[in-house]
Amino acid sequence: MDEGTNIVMVNSAEQVLLYLRDDKPAIRFPNTWCLPGGYLEAGEQPHECIRREIEEEMGVVLAPEAVRPLVSAQRSYGVEHTFWTEVDLDLDQVVLTEGQRLKWFTRAEIAAHELGYEDNVILAEFFDRRDRDDLVRSAESRTWG
Repeated sequence: MDEGTNIVMVNSAEQVLLYLRDDKPAIRFPNTWCLPGGYLEAGEQPHECIRREIEEEMGVVLAPEAVRPLVSAQRSYGVEHTFWTEVDLDLDQVVLTEGQRLKWFTRAEIAAHELGYEDNVILAEFFDRRDRDDLVRSAESRTWG
């Protein structure tokens, strides 16, 4: 069974970054909005994997301490390790090497879209935990508005 990672990247406007997958019939969920992520390589830890994937696919280097665990779960497609981070990115400056494009989505926009994989479930849990102030946060990060 596959083992992968994804990440909830949330900006200061409390929007979540999603990417539109390539429109290739050979891939899972073609032409569908999803959380960024990818599969673990041999000997790689999930935390290393998500940082590598974001750097490879977007050219964005995430500091290790900024990437925090959200949940690891058995999903219909394999084991998924989900992380989260707070980051403000200028999407015009990001060069994608995979996928069609990136877009910031509000909570309402996410709820109105059928995302790939089980990303709607993952994001519902993220927002629920955020509402309860039940997320691991770094000491220097801002508080939620």
